[in-house]
This record gives sequence, C-alpha cells and structure tokens, in this order.
Amino acid sequence: MSRDVRHALRRARRPYRWLSLGLLGLLLALALPLAAQAIDPLPFKDLAQEQRFQQLTAQLRCLVCQNENLADSNADLARDLRHQVFAQMQQGKSDDQIKQYLVDRYSDFVLYDPPVQPSTWLLWFGPLLILLAGVAVVGATIRKRSRAGAPEAPPDTGDDW
Repeated sequence: MSRDVRHALRRARRPYRWLSLGLLGLLLALALPLAAQAIDPLPFKDLAQEQRFQQLTAQLRCLVCQNENLADSNADLARDLRHQVFAQMQQGKSDDQIKQYLVDRYSDFVLYDPPVQPSTWLLWFGPLLILLAGVAVVGATIRKRSRAGAPEAPPDTGDDW
C-alpha cells in the first residue's frame, strides 16, 4: 500500500475512534451504579459458617423493604443488620439467640415466619377467614338463585309468526 492510501485510511477511521471512545465511556458510566450496589463481602471462617449466615439472613425480614429478606436487600439498615448478625455469629451465639436479640429490638416483624400467638392470629388465620367468607357469600348467592327458580315460559299458541 502506498503512503497516501494508508494516510487516507487513518483519516477515515478518526470519527469512529471518537465514537468508540464515547461508547466505552457510556458503558463505564452505566456500570458504576451496579458496583455501588454490590453487597460487601464478610470474612467467613469456612463454608459452613457462610451457609449458616445465608440461611439465617434469609429467615429475617428487611425492615426498610419489608418484602425482602436481609440476604437480598441493599438497604443501609439491612447491611447494618447483616453486620450485627455476623458479629454475633463470631461471638459464638446460636441462631435462636441471634433471632431473639433482633426480636427484642425490632419485634416479631423482623421474622419472616412469626410465631403463632394471640397478637399474630390475624396474620396467620386472616387469609383463611377471608376465603371462608367468600365461599359463604358465593354459597348464599347460589342458594338464593336456586330458590327463586327459573322464570316460566309464555304459553305456546301454536303460531310461529
């Protein structure tokens, strides 16, 4: 290739170089929020301790999100609670002791499966009561319609007109 041809090719590629650099910068800017949302790793002693931590945090509710467990939540309070759970695990406390500490501090709401007691009866049995009430309404409606009977047909006069 001649020198002029190589120079012309380089000159033709210049606009694409700026476009590719701009696209790369845009991709990096979009990736930064993902890195900011990453959950910080904790220094576990072994795999068994990490699995215990994951199971325990899956049983606890995020108090900010309310529909996520501590293991899945990115809220600041959830991160702090994960660190508290980890610190108590390092102190040698059992799962029940850790749960009781959190219940004492945040009430039964922190548990995904709160215990059955008078204060949680509506939570446990409310959906069943609503279902039974719906079945009762449907049954009463069906009985009422069947008692009313079918409307009588007009007498047949024999004329088709």
